[in-house]
Amino acid sequence: MTMREERPARGGWRVSVAAFVTLSCALGANAALAQPLFEDRSAALGPHAYEGGWEHFVGGGVAVMDCDGDARPDIFAAGGESPARLWRNRGGFAFDTVPLPDLTGVTGAYPLDADADGQADLFVMRAGPNLLLRGLGDCRFEDSTETLGLPAGDAWTTAFTAWWEEDARPVMAVGNYVDRDDPEGPFGTCDANAILRPESTGWRSEPLEPGFCALSMLAARDARGQRSLRISNDRHYYVRDGYEQMWDIDEGRFLTEADGWPRVSLWGMGIAGRDLDGDGRDEVMLTSMGDQLLQLAQADGSYAAAPFSIGSYAQRPHIGDDGRPSTGWHAEFGDVDNDGRADLFIAKGNVDQMPTNAMRDPNNLLMQRADGRFEEASVTAGIATTERARGAALADFDGDGRLDLVVVNRRAPIELWRNVTEGTGHWLGIELRQPGGNRFAIGALVTVETGTGRQVLQNTIGGGHAGGRLGPLHVGLGAETGARVTVEWPDGTVTGPHEFGADRVVTLDRAALPG
Repeated sequence: MTMREERPARGGWRVSVAAFVTLSCALGANAALAQPLFEDRSAALGPHAYEGGWEHFVGGGVAVMDCDGDARPDIFAAGGESPARLWRNRGGFAFDTVPLPDLTGVTGAYPLDADADGQADLFVMRAGPNLLLRGLGDCRFEDSTETLGLPAGDAWTTAFTAWWEEDARPVMAVGNYVDRDDPEGPFGTCDANAILRPESTGWRSEPLEPGFCALSMLAARDARGQRSLRISNDRHYYVRDGYEQMWDIDEGRFLTEADGWPRVSLWGMGIAGRDLDGDGRDEVMLTSMGDQLLQLAQADGSYAAAPFSIGSYAQRPHIGDDGRPSTGWHAEFGDVDNDGRADLFIAKGNVDQMPTNAMRDPNNLLMQRADGRFEEASVTAGIATTERARGAALADFDGDGRLDLVVVNRRAPIELWRNVTEGTGHWLGIELRQPGGNRFAIGALVTVETGTGRQVLQNTIGGGHAGGRLGPLHVGLGAETGARVTVEWPDGTVTGPHEFGADRVVTLDRAALPG
């Protein structure tokens, strides 16, 4: 086993994980809480915005990955009709712009290792042919769409996820929005999605139908413990007869209400999954216009809508006097104060000038408390901006153990925020490596245990809105100074528990583990 260490974080408090469904404090009493605080470092990136007309009302994603091997997260941001941008992280919140080809029409991007060389590549989604940018190291990328055999298509791509079925190239799911070539459009003309399956010379494209205008996809274990492809769809364009979808990856079929999958129709924008109560089953947040729907995983493998009192619905602006519904886009769970409980960031913003919805719609930072309820903290944290936010990412850009934030805005400058919260808890970053085609062990299940509870995290690619991360899994530990880490690798092999001290990033390399 190899280990990489980063700069220590500040000390803090530990409160046990909440009994989420019952909203009780059964696992521990409340303790002093760190008040989240961020400082604006947007000037480090310079001017950049997500621009464009109708085809860029949606999208605007950001991809975060280490593209030069220095253990610092770098940033790729979609630009829509403006060129996409790439920034190399030099440390200390200093960033350099890295030259790219003139990539326009980009709606978002997801990092993954598509060719098993250990370098982060980028699947770049576009209104038009998609691209596969192969990472060459030192934050250099080359367009390998044709040489690696990717079916580029010519659709309006707005969603992506990936998984591995064999020790080879990834299977990729591509979500497409409205069919721009349908003369009956745009309403009721949702395009078909696609599954890209590896073959000897690249990938072959298989239709995944019906399509209901996908804006987010996530391949992960569902409440049954089975691998499933979750698809969040925008009812604004499917109009009727559509719904949120769950496709069983191993059985190759859509789940129905008979499988415990409820039929829910909403203006689906983004997906975020995280086990919030330590039972090994992910709860799932679905962002929308109006209610943000949190689905609680049940012991029988089904889902139930969270009670309104949980505080996660965030259906109206929480500042100002605009009472119209909010519009949620990117959602991401992360432990902002390292107290051992996952918090939730939601990027908000009007589609453009939609009169039925709030125009100045502040982003949400929902802090999870000991009883499982979420409390709004974006105003005191300093990040309740009201631009038309789209994609975002929580990542530790300066290596101090606190999750920072980047937000892409439509027709407004990109935002970069440094987490300067005082009194945060201890933390652990966990990177996975293994031999073969799935070098970053996508699909692994990681269990982190301390004397006061456990947290279970899935290692996935996808979700959010139009962008995601490839890097260490971040876990807050509260007052605990160490943890035991068990890994269920993608093929089902289990290793651990591996014991680590807190306040560092560790790399579990399967090739170096005993047995």
